[in-house]
Amino acid sequence: MQRAERSILQPAEEKPAQGLRLALFSGNYNYTRDGSNQALNRLAAYLIEAGATVRVYSPTTDTPAFEPAGELVSAPSVPIPGRGEYRLALGLTPGLRADLAAFQPTMVHLSAPDLLGSQAGRWGRAAGLPVVASLHTRFETYLSYYGLDWLRPRVERYLDRFYRGCDRVLAPNAPIADLLREQGLGERVRVWGRGVDRARFSPDRKDMAWRRSLGIADNEVVVAFLGRLVMEKGLDVLAETLSLLADQPIRPLIIGDGPARSFLEGRAPGAIFTGHLDGEALGRAVSSADILFNPSLTEAFGNATLEGMAAGLAVLCPRAPSTSALITDGHDGVLAPSADAGSYATAVRSLVAEPLRRLRIGRTARATSAAYDWRAICADVLDVYRELGAVPAQRARSAA
Repeated sequence: MQRAERSILQPAEEKPAQGLRLALFSGNYNYTRDGSNQALNRLAAYLIEAGATVRVYSPTTDTPAFEPAGELVSAPSVPIPGRGEYRLALGLTPGLRADLAAFQPTMVHLSAPDLLGSQAGRWGRAAGLPVVASLHTRFETYLSYYGLDWLRPRVERYLDRFYRGCDRVLAPNAPIADLLREQGLGERVRVWGRGVDRARFSPDRKDMAWRRSLGIADNEVVVAFLGRLVMEKGLDVLAETLSLLADQPIRPLIIGDGPARSFLEGRAPGAIFTGHLDGEALGRAVSSADILFNPSLTEAFGNATLEGMAAGLAVLCPRAPSTSALITDGHDGVLAPSADAGSYATAVRSLVAEPLRRLRIGRTARATSAAYDWRAICADVLDVYRELGAVPAQRARSAA
């Protein structure tokens, strides 16, 4: 459970991160919008406001998805085969090494276990700097969706070496932190959760006129999916579940875009596809649904789940470390007893048949979301940096 909201930067003139010079390495900082780079941008913006200097090393594109926080240095990269919307950094090139030496960081933060992150970690250790890694995605779970299960042991060994080379590892929630500790990372593990914008995602944003403009009848229960349309988000199970619910008064609302959109369009003919949405349009779409269905088993945290909770929706998810950390089954969400279409369809039928239960779960979910405050959560990361000596001692103070 995340801590309740607290004031971080008081009085206004104090700068608790003054003197921190952070070199942040990302695989995808601003060229597509996803949960991991949104969290990193929130962290960078918080640290800059707190007095730090943040320089980000990441692949870039000529068509970024949003304006990034911090000083962005482009890392040479190539498109990932078959997934051209993502790019793979070519490592810590001589140009990046020279830029790092000139920047003189006091801290190295790795957010992706790719070649760039691995080489940056070695550079930081050789320079005598503290190195922190944050876990944003359970990459090893992706392999099943692409027929590569045979690679999983090798990938898990690589990830183990990567995280063991760091002074601290930031897990997105307590269950995954416990798993990492059991795997041998011990006391170096800390929790860096995620926050949610409760003004953007709110029951007050529900817009029946917008629903009607899409052809949704007032008596239809809108079952929303929120996320990038990629197979590892559980789109096969989503499509199968919707087919089992063809006799129900529901309207699927697919919020997001991605390379697997055509796969889902061909299997969910009655669904409404909004495409990629952002800002106020995204908040309105999510908040105008009734149920959020997130079948993904690859989430490290579950940003979409938390956004649905803040919007006051009844959220349906599989039992997994990420969802179990957010949801108490039957109280502020529903955790399906098994991650298959039949189990999900039964849960949706129950929520459709019991509107008062659905509304009660949504109201409780909204209340639960109040504990996930971005500023308090980013302050936890600053505490870790301070613990490792990356903030000059004369500036260090309690963030409580």
